[in-house]
Amino acid sequence: MNESTAPFTLEYPPLVAALLPIIGTGEAYLVGGAVRDALLRRPSHDLDLATPDDGRRLAKQIANAFNGAYYPLDPERKVGRAILDYEGVRYSVDVARFRGDSLQDDLYGRDFTVNAIAAPLRGDLQALIDPLDGVRDLHEKRLRRCTPDSIRNDPIRALRAVRQSLQFKLLIERETRADLREYGVGIVHSSPERVRDEFMTMLGGAKPQAALRALDSLGLLSLIVPEIDAMRGVPQSAPHIYDVWEHTLNVIERLDGVITTISPQRTDETAADGALGLIVYLLDIFRPQLQAHLEAALPNGRSVRALLMLAALLHDCGKPATRSVSENGRIHFYRHELIGAEMAEVRAEALRLSNEETARLVGCVRHHMRPMHLRNAESLSRRAIYRFWKATDRLGLDVCLLTLADYLGVVGTHLQVPEWLAHLQVVRALLDGYFNRHAEVVAPPPLLSGKLLMDALNLAPGKLVGQLLEQIAEAQAVGEISTSEEALDLARRLYKK
Repeated sequence: MNESTAPFTLEYPPLVAALLPIIGTGEAYLVGGAVRDALLRRPSHDLDLATPDDGRRLAKQIANAFNGAYYPLDPERKVGRAILDYEGVRYSVDVARFRGDSLQDDLYGRDFTVNAIAAPLRGDLQALIDPLDGVRDLHEKRLRRCTPDSIRNDPIRALRAVRQSLQFKLLIERETRADLREYGVGIVHSSPERVRDEFMTMLGGAKPQAALRALDSLGLLSLIVPEIDAMRGVPQSAPHIYDVWEHTLNVIERLDGVITTISPQRTDETAADGALGLIVYLLDIFRPQLQAHLEAALPNGRSVRALLMLAALLHDCGKPATRSVSENGRIHFYRHELIGAEMAEVRAEALRLSNEETARLVGCVRHHMRPMHLRNAESLSRRAIYRFWKATDRLGLDVCLLTLADYLGVVGTHLQVPEWLAHLQVVRALLDGYFNRHAEVVAPPPLLSGKLLMDALNLAPGKLVGQLLEQIAEAQAVGEISTSEEALDLARRLYKK
């Protein structure tokens, strides 16, 4: 096999050295992403090991040694995963038996040459095993398939090619690109879960708008999200300057900017855009809370950012089905958010999203127009703030972020600062209610229990009790009542009606 010394001293995660006593005299290699990331001087918390033996056994030993968790992944290929904490960092360690009879067979069976580089765990980690010249491809910023069968054997690699080319700033080599176009359509025969995982990782990664355009150019995006085909070329009236599809892509690009603006990665350069600078000016007081919201991992490990990008992709999917033209020639999409929410639920099921993800996705699409409607009011009332959060609950934070990108995606380069400021003021008032006046305006502590209300009015359990309690809660939130006596008096008046 082609062996060479690393072009510079590679720095691996500290866990790598800690694994050596567990490996013992066994044969094992660090492969794939961890070696690639070391060559790119990128931090890596996911380690892949290859061994001629059953990988599940070694993965279980690693998990036990660090009091971590063990998961069997692939019985056929004998792959196991250890999830553990080491020196304050969470690691995922996947151990797999060689693809084929040797390490060389394993490397040739991988997806791209930059991921087909190995280092011996029991030898010199600076001595790289690189039979496919992945180090040179990485240096020359090129993404190249390992063999002519790489994409045909696993079409999911077409999605991975797009994601990694953007993530690592690599140019997809010509023959590889041709294979992506020819064999990538095979994703329709792949498991929905694998498609979902790769697609959601892409949406949560670098330059999601560029990734979607690349997938679209390869004819793959509509295989994953067929709703996009009907959006193409659907015109919209002013203030929209794009058709529905181009508007959608613009919203995704702007959402990427909005999230970066409130993230720890924000720099003076990224916030230099005038529209984003006003977000800093008006909404930065909520930056820590919004960061915590975005960084809270979903139970399955997928990211809130990826789910938000999917919501942006689908937020106007109901427009083609609801398009109408008035006598004066103006285009309308009445109730498109409701139709779109139904379509988003179907897509969530097809992608095998969790119940929580589905609820957030559908709710975000259903309610994405609410802040736009609130902008027409001169000032945002406590009642409007209460009703917004009553309808949306915590997913209203997703709606607030999406509406910023949606507005910017409508006007494009034709931003009118006064109107943008008015929209930001609406979002600021909503966020202030949620974060600073939650117990006062959003969810005030109940003045009455259902039992007390039923006893006072001699009511039987039923829908009426809930309706009265809701009207009492709203009156309390807007400041009309503040005591249980006032709440009972209001209930009596409402009941008499």
